[in-house]
Amino acid sequence: MKLISSFFLLLFSFGNCLSDERLTFHVKPKPLPEGAVVENWPRFLGPYDDGTSKETKLIREWGENGPSMVWELERGDTYASPTISDGKLFSFDLADGHERLECRNPETGILIWDFKYPVEYRDRFGYSSGPRASPVIDNEILILAGVTAQLRAISTKTGKELWHVDLQKEYGHRLGFFGYGPAPIVWNGLVLVNVGGAKDDNDKRVSVAAFDRKTGDEVWTYKDEWGASYSSPVIKKIRDKDVLLVFAGGESRPSKGGLLALNPKSGELYDRFSWRADSYESVNASVPVVIDNDKVFVSECYGNGGVLLKFDKKYKLSVVWKERWFGMHWMTPLVIGDYLYGFSGRNKPDVQFKCSKISDGSIAWKDDMRYQFDLNGRDLTLSFFRGSLLRCNNRVFALGEDGVLAELEVSPKGVKTLSQSQLFVAEQSWALPVIHRGLLYISQHTKGFVNDTKPRLMCFDFRESEINNKNLKN
Repeated sequence: MKLISSFFLLLFSFGNCLSDERLTFHVKPKPLPEGAVVENWPRFLGPYDDGTSKETKLIREWGENGPSMVWELERGDTYASPTISDGKLFSFDLADGHERLECRNPETGILIWDFKYPVEYRDRFGYSSGPRASPVIDNEILILAGVTAQLRAISTKTGKELWHVDLQKEYGHRLGFFGYGPAPIVWNGLVLVNVGGAKDDNDKRVSVAAFDRKTGDEVWTYKDEWGASYSSPVIKKIRDKDVLLVFAGGESRPSKGGLLALNPKSGELYDRFSWRADSYESVNASVPVVIDNDKVFVSECYGNGGVLLKFDKKYKLSVVWKERWFGMHWMTPLVIGDYLYGFSGRNKPDVQFKCSKISDGSIAWKDDMRYQFDLNGRDLTLSFFRGSLLRCNNRVFALGEDGVLAELEVSPKGVKTLSQSQLFVAEQSWALPVIHRGLLYISQHTKGFVNDTKPRLMCFDFRESEINNKNLKN
């Protein structure tokens, strides 16, 4: 019976792929292992906004060619990772002059519905001209923030637009170096957005705003001199309160920005901390990381590096330590025990994988993460460069920005590679991998150097096999 079901699923998927020229279905994934813990991935950093998941019973090792690819989908310009909830995967990109939101089946890639609207934007520096922010899922409503600062609410059931706020028109938002980047966050019926509006006569702007989740109506605004960064806001429990953390700082002369700590219900400012490099071209992109319920780590990589801040009982910030040489460009470091782990550095040549002691910021170790790769008979030396880290049930996976996937064993003493494969060779693979129901989703953002592969979203079978389960039990 299982064989018959599998055959018809393959036949159905293949038939639907023929009608969708961008989708290629490769193989049916293994059954979800019995007792596996699974979670939705509703935002780009996952269910906890920190690059972690509690998913279990994932593949223990894979060959040189990597885990089995279930399906792949050609995409347009984008740096957005997919988000997934309740049997629906949402992909956001730019194609044929339109920003495009697609709702697809996570297991087969088959299209359920799509939503498009015209966009005129070209990146000033020649990078992708597509959206930066991943879709944000909140039950039956999905929030989009496009590259031209268009904020939209979409029904996850029908794909119909529910409301729309033009942040440029309504607040005077001026697109930064790379367009609009931060994803919103939804909390208690509010959509919280790093707006970065135009300055008023007092040199202030609408820096952060809250909108009604159902209507898009403005609920509150917070004004500051700091514009919109590329860092997505997060809400974390600090001491006994929910605190909205916004790592702000857009294009400005002189460069200004830093951490805003706000009451998400009212927009009241608890405190602010300036943390932005002096250079005009600097950006704030890494997401704040809360540690031990009263501390927050933020970083940039244009000179200042990382800083650990502590909230007192009145929610005022003080510096615990500063470490110039532990600064993430856009990736979010992992907190494991008493240490921070992350890819520190601004550009490819100067990036190292580092471990920092939380108590004092000291660097426990650093590793260039270089490896050898055979490219059509040429032995190349590659690196993970500005990679991203995903932690699943105490296991750490890394995606290098040129397409290498690995499981890493990390500790205060160093890093060891357990499994590794070059999934593709292409630059700018900057989106964090997404895990959902034992399937791993990886974005390739640029054209490949090998086999001329196009930008695409790939789904890999990361489920532990029944054979492995039996062997472990024995």
